[in-house]
Amino acid sequence: MQIGSLDFPVPVFLAPMAGVTDMAYRILAREMGCALVYSEMVSTLGIHFRNVHTLEMLHTETEERPLAMQLFGAEPESVAAAASYVESLGCADIIDFNMGCPAPKIVKNGSGSALLLDPERAYRILTALRKAVKLPVTVKMRIGWDADHINVLEMARLAEDAGVDAIAVHGRTREQYYSGHADWSQIAAVKQAVKIPVIANGDVRTCQDLARIFQETGCDGVMIGRAAQGNPWVFRQFYEFLTTGTELPGPTLAERGALILRHLDMLLAFKGDHVGAREMRKHATWYTKGLLHGAELREKFNRAETREDFRGIVRQMLLTDRDGNVEREEWI
Repeated sequence: MQIGSLDFPVPVFLAPMAGVTDMAYRILAREMGCALVYSEMVSTLGIHFRNVHTLEMLHTETEERPLAMQLFGAEPESVAAAASYVESLGCADIIDFNMGCPAPKIVKNGSGSALLLDPERAYRILTALRKAVKLPVTVKMRIGWDADHINVLEMARLAEDAGVDAIAVHGRTREQYYSGHADWSQIAAVKQAVKIPVIANGDVRTCQDLARIFQETGCDGVMIGRAAQGNPWVFRQFYEFLTTGTELPGPTLAERGALILRHLDMLLAFKGDHVGAREMRKHATWYTKGLLHGAELREKFNRAETREDFRGIVRQMLLTDRDGNVEREEWI
């Protein structure tokens, strides 16, 4: 598929996720074969006031490109100005706008999925954003506010009229948050309603899910969210499946351990010893989900404070696999 002038032969993308898709994880996803990575949500007001933490989120590396920088906001002028600033930095290849986040602190300010309740404002924001930059512009939205207010077709048409280059649709309402099932039929309806590319999102965890969502929706690309938490290997599996039809096995215990420490080292380098170690705790618990004695490992990871702490826990994890075989890894 194409987004503007960018071509994606294997269109499987990393969804934007707050607290997850920071620079370290984006690099890992790209290395595993992810075609396009999205940043965490970045506040347009934070950019306007040049908030230090917000500006740090705009830093990117060549290893993670191509990258879509996702912005959120509620006013056309501030969104347009922020997008123009991001473009001037040369830190992104696509500007994405968030109309899907269900978090109360985002919604209460009229941003995220709150814009599904205000189509006119959403249209003005997207129009101003499109006029402000030369980069491709995309938008991510949910299918509606709740089951009684599903208006994704209206919103998708407005986005297309505003000049957006592609639309990503998460097949849940705001009120569902992440519960229940994604309604792929609504994504299929959007694909039929607009001429621009449509990216499907929601409940794609396996190669069979990937094949079905392409078939059932006719989508141009697929965006992977929660299935990628602690599992960047999913992009390697999906790339191989779409290019050769082969279903690769999941990572070995040794691969998990090695990547935990590599991910940690990247966070320590990018964010410092104190912040990096604490942010790695949640990633480490995701990496070990489903493992034998996983609960015990997660409890220890959540108390880890230094690289040596993490190294010791990983070493313990590798001592014995599910079959009782001793793992001998020189790197550990």
